[in-house]
Amino acid sequence: MLRGVVAVAAICVSAACSPGKGPADAGRAAAPAAPWTTLFDGTSLAAWTTTGDANWQLSDGIVAADMGAGFLVTHEQYGDFELEVEFFVSADANSGVLLRCANPAKPGAATCYEVNIFDQRKDATYRTGAIVGVAKPSVQVNAGNQWNTYHIEAHGRHLVVKLNGQTTVDVEDDKLATGPIGLQYAGGQVKFRSVRIRAQ
Repeated sequence: MLRGVVAVAAICVSAACSPGKGPADAGRAAAPAAPWTTLFDGTSLAAWTTTGDANWQLSDGIVAADMGAGFLVTHEQYGDFELEVEFFVSADANSGVLLRCANPAKPGAATCYEVNIFDQRKDATYRTGAIVGVAKPSVQVNAGNQWNTYHIEAHGRHLVVKLNGQTTVDVEDDKLATGPIGLQYAGGQVKFRSVRIRAQ
């Protein structure tokens, strides 16, 4: 009788120790997250092309503009990604972060997903926190006269925008699948000090 108990115990121990059987193994299959890539670190615009006549200037770890109108557009194209952008704008500023631009030479809400930065937009439907023409912000967050962080995720049709930790957009849309990223200047005072992406 003792031999039978020992045999059963041995079988149970063997089964419990089999790879993939224990709860500790549940998380081992998860692939490591892709590394972040710096697109702008405050010192160089090597990853960007300039369009328009905005007077972008590099100084003290930021790129800033306060005259003209135009964009900084990445050389590379991105489909699915996480994006973090740190920016400062005056209360009257008109700016934005553009995603998956179909026409890099003419970026804008018609050819890109435009995550708006425009607290004083006359039609507040697509003010700061919105994706222009796609989704209005679910909460009102003002960006003027302070440093802010946009955390933006694009996974296929699913687009999520967070401004300073608050989700302003969570929507599905299939208008655009891939393309460069752009930073806009269209009025007021606009500064960017960090842009990084984790492509997937």
